[in-house]
Amino acid sequence: MVKKGDTLWDISEMFLKDPWYWPEIWYVNPQIANPHLIYPGDVITLVYIDGKPRLVLERGNVERLSPRIREEMLDEAIETIPYEMIKAFLSRPSVLDEDTVKNSPYIFTTQEGHLVHGAGANVYVRGGEFANDDIYHVMRVGSKLKDPDTGDFLGYEGIFVGEGTIHREGDPATMLLNATEREALNGDILLKPDEDFPLYFTPRSPDEQIEGKIISVFDGVSIIGAYQIVTLNRGASNGLEPGHVLAVYQAGRVERDRFSDKGFRGEKVQLPEEYAGLLMVFRSYDRISYGLIVRAESEINVLDVVRNP
Repeated sequence: MVKKGDTLWDISEMFLKDPWYWPEIWYVNPQIANPHLIYPGDVITLVYIDGKPRLVLERGNVERLSPRIREEMLDEAIETIPYEMIKAFLSRPSVLDEDTVKNSPYIFTTQEGHLVHGAGANVYVRGGEFANDDIYHVMRVGSKLKDPDTGDFLGYEGIFVGEGTIHREGDPATMLLNATEREALNGDILLKPDEDFPLYFTPRSPDEQIEGKIISVFDGVSIIGAYQIVTLNRGASNGLEPGHVLAVYQAGRVERDRFSDKGFRGEKVQLPEEYAGLLMVFRSYDRISYGLIVRAESEINVLDVVRNP
């Protein structure tokens, strides 16, 4: 029986050694409304239909509710990956494109002319159509990110600074910094929170052959573990979609051979890649994607390789 707090990934791992095969054995019962959504209280059973294994869903009490109540209950369907693990990322992109950097509103100055601002400060902002009570996230534009395979420019690192609310319109408008995780600076850009975020998608292997690299990690840690968010140098243009599962391989380092007695002493040897874990893509743009590490069996680092599982 499905319990509150379960995720589709948890259930996939319970039934399958390779959870990305979920779509191949999931039986869609046409008599059940929204058969791809799973709720606490539902029962999932492994059966054989025409000699093939299938996972069959039996609705709990949700199915017996009236249409109006059932519509309200949709938000209680279990998520594919834990919302708690990615909520800090929502509307805090770790990569900013050039148009966003050039055209976003920004912190201009303060009445006192300060250059650095903290929580509780009023700042003047420009460059947008501001309305009272609008909420903005304050972002700092970091270093340029390039595709390690091609050298192409992919965007700028985005560093979350804090959050503010407009309380006086005009040019400049006035914004109160409600909370900050680091000092805000004049020139930091403002982005509206993005709340259009799908939490229900099916774990599966990509249809296309994917090979890419991890190019950054959310919050800038050096060693990446389970339930951390990473940025990939592959996106929708390469066939990546939310729900796609990729294997992560630790990039083999180059080691000098100091022991060979066959005339190769000092030769540089490229060590092989080693399997390190799995990630699931949860947001995909044209040339980049964001993924959540759902399994980590060894250290994962920036520039490690990702490909079809």
